Amino acid sequence: MLTDRLQGLPGPLPRGETILWQGRPEWKKLLAGVFHARLVAIYFGLLAVAGLALGSVVGALLTVAAGAACLGVMTLLARAIARTSVYTLTDRRIVMKIGVALPMSFNLPLKQIESADLKALGQGCGDIALRLKGRDRIAFALLWPHVRPWRMRHPEPMLRALPEAEAVAILLYRACAALVSVEAEPEAAPAPRRRKARPAAEPVGAAA
Repeated sequence: MLTDRLQGLPGPLPRGETILWQGRPEWKKLLAGVFHARLVAIYFGLLAVAGLALGSVVGALLTVAAGAACLGVMTLLARAIARTSVYTLTDRRIVMKIGVALPMSFNLPLKQIESADLKALGQGCGDIALRLKGRDRIAFALLWPHVRPWRMRHPEPMLRALPEAEAVAILLYRACAALVSVEAEPEAAPAPRRRKARPAAEPVGAAA
């Protein structure tokens, strides 16, 4: 939970809207899930072993150095993304404040969320992908890495590497359910108007 509740919002909330949760990604999970650091380390490790097997000690050392530099850059990027990203859940919408070099904010109304998929990452962390209704879409490149992988045609915004992701998913479900129940309440039927009783007209041709 963030101490500064307006840190991830473009401005003060409208009257009647309430913040339910705020958080940011866990950088270690970003490093593993977005940049696939483990696979990169294995790749450079295999190259180094191959160099040693071919008798090239210098080549193996250079490979290790290149792998370390690559992992270092990815670590810096993961930390920067986590530090500059803030997710906010209110009782009306989700606000994603993202962007390292060019900060941007995206408003996702809860009524536009068709479904939310939770993917567990271990240690209580997880990703929540949001499938949106309608034809309006946010460009994949603008959302990356806060977007479901390989969904280029219909990008799905994703809350990445959330600590206590299951609890956040439950909050999101309850907020959407509460909003649907409020919108589904039938409007009060208007009270019937009272009309004065009129005397029945005397039938034509009645006998005196």
